[in-house]
Amino acid sequence: MAGSELGAFLRSRREAVAPAEAGFPNGSRRRTPGLRRAELATLAGVSVEYLTRLEQGRDRRPSPEIIGALAEALSLSADETVHMHRLVKSGDGRCQWAGPPARTVRPTVRALLDRLEPAPAIVADRLGEVLAWTTGYERLAAPVGLLDVRPPHLARFVFTDDRARTVYPDWERVADERAAALRAAAALGDPYAADLAKELTAAAGASFGDRFTAPGALPGYTGVERWAHPVAGELRLAYESLELPDADEQRLVVYLPADDAASTALDHLTAG
Repeated sequence: MAGSELGAFLRSRREAVAPAEAGFPNGSRRRTPGLRRAELATLAGVSVEYLTRLEQGRDRRPSPEIIGALAEALSLSADETVHMHRLVKSGDGRCQWAGPPARTVRPTVRALLDRLEPAPAIVADRLGEVLAWTTGYERLAAPVGLLDVRPPHLARFVFTDDRARTVYPDWERVADERAAALRAAAALGDPYAADLAKELTAAAGASFGDRFTAPGALPGYTGVERWAHPVAGELRLAYESLELPDADEQRLVVYLPADDAASTALDHLTAG
């Protein structure tokens, strides 16, 4: 799967680049969006034939130099470049996960959560299961139903709980993010992410399945979410997601008010 994933990722990133941004005329005869293969090949200094083999999954072992040249030509972010390198390793049959995600959090990480109070903050695993959270997060998330199921799960809530579409006014964008996170893990050979994807496809149908099968963008690790909160009203919450130094790829996610109104509402909510 990973060889085709590398090709699909490359193709999706090529099609996302506006020709004008790369110095090529838009023209009226373009049949596909983004750059043509010949244009990307020119920018990266590779042959069109070789780029075709990569995109079709017939060459799964490009060198780090080739990946670097393609990443520069496509103006990829650091996260996207790292993802491409990891897809190459997965294409060699090397899966970095020997077992299911750990369901424990290091004591030092729990101590860090305590230090973050009363800010809403969580530690989640690579599949979206919430392993630990602050009291501030409980006061934010419990009234909307996100903590009704234990252990809480970010992706399952978004795709299988009807309340999610009310909680997140921008549900479509949040759903894109949750599906992209699972796809990124599954693309790297994680069988547990693939199994969860099958479960969510069966439960949610096309609303999840179409998002999961669409190659391309990685999840955003920083941004703003809008919540329609039953107690605090509408909240604009900025979030920062930081990968913890652990082979299991747990992430610390902290929510902060994105404007003065959210700051006041969040202060009242998390003060208990």
